[in-house]
Amino acid sequence: MKPLVFAAAFSAATLLAQGAAPDAANGKKLFLRDGCYECHGYAGQGGRDGARIAVIGLNAQGLIHYVRAPAGAMPAYTDKVITDQELTDIHAYLQTMAKAKPAKDIPLLNDLYKK
Repeated sequence: MKPLVFAAAFSAATLLAQGAAPDAANGKKLFLRDGCYECHGYAGQGGRDGARIAVIGLNAQGLIHYVRAPAGAMPAYTDKVITDQELTDIHAYLQTMAKAKPAKDIPLLNDLYKK
């Protein structure tokens, strides 16, 4: 039982050291408020001006690093514009999005590929 108590205490201490726990509901609000959807789509599906970001392979720190120093046409966002905690919340929200189905699992696309 003691190892379990130690693990819980360690996890809580780690979260406190890193700031508040990620909040996906707040991340959704920020995603909309800060206009992320304008380029990346409401479902993070991407579009003409932004990459697909739903269910990304980056962890929260990777997302923060990318947003601070992006490649391509995306502008950089400093911590004065959006904080690390806000980006962590946005990452948590992105992780709640459904992963896109493979083309083979979409009947209409399947029919197109059979021809």
